[in-house]
Amino acid sequence: MNERVLVVEDEPAIRELVAVNLRHNGFKVSEAPDAAAAKSLIALEPPDVIVLDWMLPGQSGVQLARDLRDSENTRSLPIIMLTARSTEGDKLQGFDVGIDDYLTKPFSPRELIARLKALLRRAGDKGASDDETLEGGGLRLEAATRRVFGAGQRIELSPTEFRLLAAFMRNPERVLTRARLLDIVWGDSVFVEERTVDVHIRRLRLALREVGLDRLIETVRGGGYRFAPD
Repeated sequence: MNERVLVVEDEPAIRELVAVNLRHNGFKVSEAPDAAAAKSLIALEPPDVIVLDWMLPGQSGVQLARDLRDSENTRSLPIIMLTARSTEGDKLQGFDVGIDDYLTKPFSPRELIARLKALLRRAGDKGASDDETLEGGGLRLEAATRRVFGAGQRIELSPTEFRLLAAFMRNPERVLTRARLLDIVWGDSVFVEERTVDVHIRRLRLALREVGLDRLIETVRGGGYRFAPD
């Protein structure tokens, strides 16, 4: 295993605990005590995944995640938030800025490892066969390059948003419930509330809105969501 993990945590004891367990499981680990140090390390050598604390000195982990999602170079970088903030509102706020998974403290190192591996698998799985190209409603999704185009422009999506769109485009006109989307996009190894789907759908629609195609994702009251290319 050669995956690189950046651990952004200001408490030395927790940072060391996470780093030791990651290294023991074959990950290459770099560490940062705050957002500024994290950005410097990312610029030098982008990691494959980030373990991010919410409460950091200076810039918060939520704001760092937002900055990473706003940058073309780091928009698709998988992020798991590891934090003591455990309310539903906190989780939804984290997902709303584009994180991919959320684990609360106190935590099990074994669960963290399992979630990291699942997140890396999802990031590597393009949601379609390697040579598949999906088209519909003015959108073009290329699985091999993980690129999406609409109205002649490239649309930047996070890994989760890409997998959501792939799920929709492979099932045109079919109503997909939140539970079904959780199964397709997150898998059964990650415990994510159904409301999290709504947050990521909102982010996907915002990305599609930039090219005037957000109407393609319809809400079906009492059912879920539908991709309507016609």
